[in-house]
Amino acid sequence: MRLTTETIQNLLVDHDLLLDAPDVDMTFDFLHYDTREVQKNTLFVIKGAFKRAYLDDVHGITGLITETKIDVDLPQWQVSNVQKALSLLSMAFFDYPQEQLWIGAFTGTKGKTTAAYFAYTMLKEATNNHTALFSTVDRITGPQVSDKKKSDLTTPESYELFKDMRQVVDNGMTHLVMEVSSQAYLKNRVYGLRYDVGAFLNISPDHIGPNEHPTFEDYLAHKLMLLDHSDEVIVNAETDHFDTIYTYAKKTHHKVYTYSRQMFTSEESAIHESRFTVVKSEFNEMLGLYRLNVPGDFNESNAMAAMMLVSFAGVKHQAMVKGLDEVFIPGRMLSLPINGHGVAFVDYAHNFVSMQALLSFAQAQYPNGRVLVVVGSPGNKGVSRRADFGHVVSDLADVVYLTADDPQFENPLDIAHEIAAHINNDKLEVHYEMNRIAAIHEAISAAKENDIVIVAGKGEDPYQKIDGVDVPYIGDYAVVKQFRDQIKNP
Repeated sequence: MRLTTETIQNLLVDHDLLLDAPDVDMTFDFLHYDTREVQKNTLFVIKGAFKRAYLDDVHGITGLITETKIDVDLPQWQVSNVQKALSLLSMAFFDYPQEQLWIGAFTGTKGKTTAAYFAYTMLKEATNNHTALFSTVDRITGPQVSDKKKSDLTTPESYELFKDMRQVVDNGMTHLVMEVSSQAYLKNRVYGLRYDVGAFLNISPDHIGPNEHPTFEDYLAHKLMLLDHSDEVIVNAETDHFDTIYTYAKKTHHKVYTYSRQMFTSEESAIHESRFTVVKSEFNEMLGLYRLNVPGDFNESNAMAAMMLVSFAGVKHQAMVKGLDEVFIPGRMLSLPINGHGVAFVDYAHNFVSMQALLSFAQAQYPNGRVLVVVGSPGNKGVSRRADFGHVVSDLADVVYLTADDPQFENPLDIAHEIAAHINNDKLEVHYEMNRIAAIHEAISAAKENDIVIVAGKGEDPYQKIDGVDVPYIGDYAVVKQFRDQIKNP
């Protein structure tokens, strides 16, 4: 894990990134982009709003990769795009771990995490626990408890991505399932990475705002990039904009595999599970009856995408059956019956389509009770979600508790009022409580025996993002469980 000047030069030239290079012959022992992580003889990548003063009192940097040369006596490689350069150099520094893995990837507005866990669990069964997972929730690099950590981003910075991938290979893993966000392509975090299979689940307006995608068209364009970099591609035939997505995929792939509800029949959907039968598929191993260890018939479509993806890896029917029967997704559709207060569901639902599916399921399961919702919206991102949440709760909820959800540098009460501005149902009971734990307690306290409480957004996240800091938080599921235990043992 070293980088020579020859390797650096060749990579940057091959990708048409090099603008200027120093006349030196060196070998670097380390690579990083964070001054706090610098070691002896480090090639340092300058990214973002970097200032010359940041290098003061930093020892060990012996070369720089930069878009704009700075006034310092060090050899500097000037590049046209430092994010792309970081990805390429990270691959090389960690000795191209992706080349030793079968990689399946999911993108979509809704369902990436669910589908990724479905695929991971089936592959883990098929490979005798030699499968890794990079998801919004967890990063699992090996079979030990110590190989599992919480994710900060759906798709992390390229350096962390390939560092973890190297750990995956060193741990003896042979397969990797990962989520790939539109931001990963917008920020060039996966530049140069190719997948064995890429699945496009769905698309709807999201992540549109001043700090994200400027338009829906830009959002879609970056989602489509997964198809450019996958050997085989799968597309949901029932997604919005299917014709556009399919036509785009056909430009670079002779065969585009699709899935839809016509391929399976829903047998049952209950609080804790659903059952469905695959009746039609180009992959014979998919045919048959399945019990899915999560509720909601909307998850059956995600299961179809996951089964199709793992079919390319040679997974057999029995591993599919067992994987889906045992799958557990932290923070997704977790339910707890609470004596005298109905059932509480905790889910990461954080955009229009996921909230709509979740609340529709709640209404169908509890037609004689009320639907009470605890929800907020993040600060400084996904601004369009605020209107979406207002519309969804107007249509499908009876009571809503607006609260804080990663407010960052915004006032959570201001965000709550923005959501409320789009509520158009006079019968909807609206409450404001910015203390998230208090809001959850109030909602459950108000629920009656036949009601359902939906706590959406945080799942099992152990923090709230406030003013740029991850402030410790016990997680929505822990709050609900805590309330239930207090009811049992007052």
